[in-house]
Formats: sequence, C-alpha cells, structure tokens
Amino acid sequence: MTHALPPDAADALLDRALVEEATKKSGLVWVRGTGPSRAVWHVWHEGAALLVAGGPGEQPLPEGLADEGRAEVTVRSKDKGGRIVAWTARVRFLAPRSQEWEAAVAELKSKRLNAPDAERMAERWARECTVVRLTPAEVAAGLPDASLAAVPLPTAATTRRPAPAALPRLLLKRRRPR
Repeated sequence: MTHALPPDAADALLDRALVEEATKKSGLVWVRGTGPSRAVWHVWHEGAALLVAGGPGEQPLPEGLADEGRAEVTVRSKDKGGRIVAWTARVRFLAPRSQEWEAAVAELKSKRLNAPDAERMAERWARECTVVRLTPAEVAAGLPDASLAAVPLPTAATTRRPAPAALPRLLLKRRRPR
C-alpha cells in the first residue's frame, strides 16, 4: 500500500528537487546579499551550494553577504541563460580547518579551474578567503511579474575604442605586392 503525500508536501519535494538539479547543473549562480546580485561559481555538495570568495585571485564576496544571514540565489540555464529557479538561502561562513570546511574545500578544489597555486590552494583559502555554504531555505513560487533586469556593476573594463584613422592605410600597404 502506498501513501500519498499531501499536495503541499509533494510541491515542497518537487521544489527542492528543482533547486538541487538546476543548481548542480549550472556553472554560475547569481547571489544577492544586501547589495546587487553577483555571479559566482559554486559546487553543489550535500544539499547546499558551496563557494569560495574574497581573497586575491578569487571571485569577490557578494556585497552584504553575512554569516547566519539570508541571501537570494537565482539559477539560470547554462545554455540559454534564462532564469530557471530562485531560492532563499541560509548563509553560513565555514570556520577554516573545521571538518565541514575541509569537506567543502575538497569539493571546491576538485572544480576550481586555472588555479595558480593548486598545491597550496587550501592553505591560501584558509588564510585569505571565505568558504560559504548556501543552504536552501525556501523556493520562490512562480515566475516574477517584473523584468528583473539590473544595471551592470561598475567596472574598470572598457569597450573597444575606434580604430585610428591611419590603420586602414597601414594594413593595405602590407598587402600590396611589390
């Protein structure tokens, strides 16, 4: 004999499954503390998104992310970039060298690409970075009514400047046979 779940419990299980699958498959998630949302790479491990941030050579810690606080996480599709699900996370900063930190770092190290100091990465993370655990607390119901478009974060990056006027002549001069 099977027991049917109440509709609310079934919906909650489906929401959790959606959060887990979408977050696992997404290379980046957008995290918002009290400031603007920031794209961060992460690893899904044991029911939570893990990320490392805040040190030299690592991604910046999203503004306003606080230990024992809350954060909004938006998961987008890897191929199309569309929003799949948004969820509220309980934020926990893991204490360096704790058992939970060691397990998180082992997962993060295996997924960290292009690390300049792969063999000493864990020591650097313990000294200079914050390892964060984002555990789902609730899933946003339905799709939003508004656009959710945001102004890009300020950056020192610039767009390409116009080509110098003499450049076409210089390029054409090289192509003429002598």
